[in-house]
Amino acid sequence: MPTSSMLLLLADGRFPAGAHAHSGGLEAAVAAGRVTDLGTLGEFLRGRLATAGLVGAAFAAAAHRAVPTADRAAELGRLDAELDARTAAPALRTVSRRQGRALLRAGRAIWPYAPFGDLPGGAAGPHQPLVFGLLAAAAGLSRTETALAAAHGTVTGAASAGVRLLGLDPYHVQALLIALAGACDTTAADAARAADGPPEELPAAAAPLADIHAEAHVTWEVRLFAS
Repeated sequence: MPTSSMLLLLADGRFPAGAHAHSGGLEAAVAAGRVTDLGTLGEFLRGRLATAGLVGAAFAAAAHRAVPTADRAAELGRLDAELDARTAAPALRTVSRRQGRALLRAGRAIWPYAPFGDLPGGAAGPHQPLVFGLLAAAAGLSRTETALAAAHGTVTGAASAGVRLLGLDPYHVQALLIALAGACDTTAADAARAADGPPEELPAAAAPLADIHAEAHVTWEVRLFAS
């Protein structure tokens, strides 16, 4: 299968890794009255792309880079620790590792002969961006394509949640994603370049309000999304 097709498959929200169950923090932002319409959804997505999108894409690209190295396990361990340090909210660390486990199950079923090996994180599992980078390498994607698919996923999931949470016109939401395409490409390129450096120097863009929202969201008894 051509690499371009693999890129589309991994970037597709229907990939069986449970991403549809997560709003990327949008549900809590809607409940707090910070996202109320298409305009504020656009602001939310731009902020998410510049923070979680950049960090996740950089770590996915770095995990992709680590695949052919002799000390892959040690490198992935460093990446896992650094990503943990960049994820301030315990709720988001739990979600990232839970999504990593789900993505790994899908990857092992789809690419049963890929040498995923032992991964960091213990019973909790590795962080989702690291697993995504390993799967992208198994699929034959380049490092830049890996970063692009990872960055793309951080905004499309939340955009889809916006349709459900706010009753927005899906055509207008898709137009919003088209308008963000250039920023997504730029974020992916920046992330891929950053992956050339050591794990300690990877992007650490933070969104403190998103961390606060995540901690509040996890306490809700009734919610539409897992995060």
